Amino acid sequence: MQEEISTYSSLNIISLKQSIKQWGSQLGFQDIRIADAGADMSSAEAGLFAWLNKGFHGDMDYMAKHGTKRTRPAELVPGVLRIISVRMNYTPPAAKESWDIIHDGNKAFISRYALGRDYHKVLRARLQKLADHISSEVGHFNYRVFSDSAPVMEVEWAKKSGLGWRGKHTLLLSREAGSYFFLGEMYTDLPLPVDDPVGSYCGSCTQCIDICPTQAIIGPYQVDARRCISYLTIELKGGIPEGLRPLIGNRVYGCDDCQLICPWNKFAKVTQEADFAVRNGLDDVSLIELFQWSKEEFESKLAGSPIRRIGYEQWLRNLAVGLGNASTSAAVIAALQARRDDPSPLVREHVQWALQQHDK
Repeated sequence: MQEEISTYSSLNIISLKQSIKQWGSQLGFQDIRIADAGADMSSAEAGLFAWLNKGFHGDMDYMAKHGTKRTRPAELVPGVLRIISVRMNYTPPAAKESWDIIHDGNKAFISRYALGRDYHKVLRARLQKLADHISSEVGHFNYRVFSDSAPVMEVEWAKKSGLGWRGKHTLLLSREAGSYFFLGEMYTDLPLPVDDPVGSYCGSCTQCIDICPTQAIIGPYQVDARRCISYLTIELKGGIPEGLRPLIGNRVYGCDDCQLICPWNKFAKVTQEADFAVRNGLDDVSLIELFQWSKEEFESKLAGSPIRRIGYEQWLRNLAVGLGNASTSAAVIAALQARRDDPSPLVREHVQWALQQHDK
């Protein structure tokens, strides 16, 4: 570390830090904070391994695959001194009110972060531009940028940096912006001054725990992913457990209930980022319409969308569950029966379940 500090001893690192925050703001980040890569992560590491040992990660094997790289940055990026954490708001302007969609069983609810372009690409591209700005100022420096794309404990590092605190639903919360934002990181060897963490402001509130449709939040700061609708509709590749299907309702990609109920999200800001604007009317669309998409329509209409990552088969599986939970109608029955002989055994099984819910 001393060698790295010496390398940048001629720099006004305080001025550089201020410039980084200014450049980041110009690139569309709403906040940028800096954490010490050598900060004590022993508690977070113990919590991670306890969570894994309980099997709460379900089929997300990648959560266990990288061992301590998640909590020990130098094992992932040798020589790292600081972690620059950024946030970018994602609530799209003019999107249909979420509760209105959730309470209309014929509509498909899609988590609001997924209504526009894939955030992985947006944030990594902006972080790269930020790195280019820094390089033009200081010359060559070592770094790697991430956005939910590597074994990085994003929320924990954002918490260490002072971007916010971990809510009882395990998401990061900010007094200025609630939780409707994406996170990204830059691991760097620049010896920048670090920011102070902020306090926790959840108090005695348990609304996020109480509202969870599947009771996946089993206690403050503890989520059993195997029950979480986001996991079931996005991460799980096989069949959705039958006992959980009725609880999913019409949530076909992700779930926002714990955020929608959170009092801090009254401070959430609408994004100014055009890439996160609603595409293909996904904020207010019927289950039947989406279920009738061909594979070609799925691929073309969702090009550049995070939803495309789950694939057509899983998409139909989720929609079949939504239709099984919808009000019985001739149109719903007809849509399901049209896919009764779908080539995919996964889709057929969920369609059959859905028809049984309508006594067909």
